[in-house]
Amino acid sequence: MSPARVDNLDLMAPPVANIIGQRSLIVGLIFGAISVIAAFVRPGEFFRAYLLSFMAWLGVCLGSMAILMLRHLTKGAWGMIIRRILGAAMRTLPLLALLFIPIFFGLPRLYVWARPLDSIPDQHLREHLQQITQTYLSVNGFVIRAVIYFAIWGALVFFLTKWSAEQDNPPSRDNRARFKALSGPGLIFYGFTITFAAIDWVMSIDPSWISTIYGLSFLIGQVLSALCFAVVVERILVKYKPMSELLKPDYVHDHGKFMLTFIMVWAYFAFSQWLIIWAGNLPDEITWYIQRLNGGWGYVGLFLVVFHFAVPFVFLLSRPFKRDVTRLVWLAVWLLLMRYVDLFWIIEPNFSQTLSVTWADVVVPIAMGGLWLAYFFRNLRSMPLVPAYDVFANEVLEPAHE
Repeated sequence: MSPARVDNLDLMAPPVANIIGQRSLIVGLIFGAISVIAAFVRPGEFFRAYLLSFMAWLGVCLGSMAILMLRHLTKGAWGMIIRRILGAAMRTLPLLALLFIPIFFGLPRLYVWARPLDSIPDQHLREHLQQITQTYLSVNGFVIRAVIYFAIWGALVFFLTKWSAEQDNPPSRDNRARFKALSGPGLIFYGFTITFAAIDWVMSIDPSWISTIYGLSFLIGQVLSALCFAVVVERILVKYKPMSELLKPDYVHDHGKFMLTFIMVWAYFAFSQWLIIWAGNLPDEITWYIQRLNGGWGYVGLFLVVFHFAVPFVFLLSRPFKRDVTRLVWLAVWLLLMRYVDLFWIIEPNFSQTLSVTWADVVVPIAMGGLWLAYFFRNLRSMPLVPAYDVFANEVLEPAHE
């Protein structure tokens, strides 16, 4: 694809994107080789780390899709400036679908319901699983539902990408009606599918426990991850044209305000779930928190309260802080790390009563992240950073012309 130019303004991503992508691929392959060794040497630890890593990177992908659909419903220059960053992250879905396949081979190590019932010593749990596996949790059902989830997400990604690509070439196109018609129902489908995916892939690790707000906590975490990732990428690109001429403090301010909003919503969902379950004080529900408040896991929970919510909340109250992408990016990077810690606190206590971090918990996320970033930057280089022939692109392009 030849570089798109509007009044001699090159809108393609700078060469640094290609350099970062190549280095990410090298890192991904090196750590991927180590991860393969871990899969044979310590398969239990490997599959736990693999599921954790997959949910973290899937969150950036699907969260980007959600923010993109939200932007199509609301418009605004805040979304136009990161629209193609979100689109490039969203289009990593085929890679994530491929990376989901190894989870099938680890089902018995991850999920008690995927094991033979005769091998479960707890009679009460065995009777409970006998009912669940007949109605919902089964290997075939798990696979079929996963295919449905990825098919729905893939259809949304396909049309959002197709209609966006049409706006890279003349004449100017107003696809607003089509984007809105897709994005409204698309957000609803996203909400339902990620809820059931979170139940299937994470909550069913402990099939004796349920939470009606569980899916929403994953949803808001994914959106927060995606926005923080977009802030990191725009900070990398702002040192080069065209982003250096397009990104304005007002847009960065808007991104900071959205980060503050998503942090508060995440805290609200997390606290609501804890308050309802703790007040109910039912043995089948409270055990989930008992696991995460003992054996050292409680310190991780307290760490999240302080550094996933309280400290970022205070920083984001500052207007000058939100308008400075150089300072905001450090908080965005920190919050991406906190998202991983949050998923670690949700998933790992199911397998260990005491706090423990294995080398697979470090190696596997880097391996998967290296491959994901390589694919992301390849996507970013394939389309202009702004759809120049979108009729609303002038709200971003005009300041650059001035």
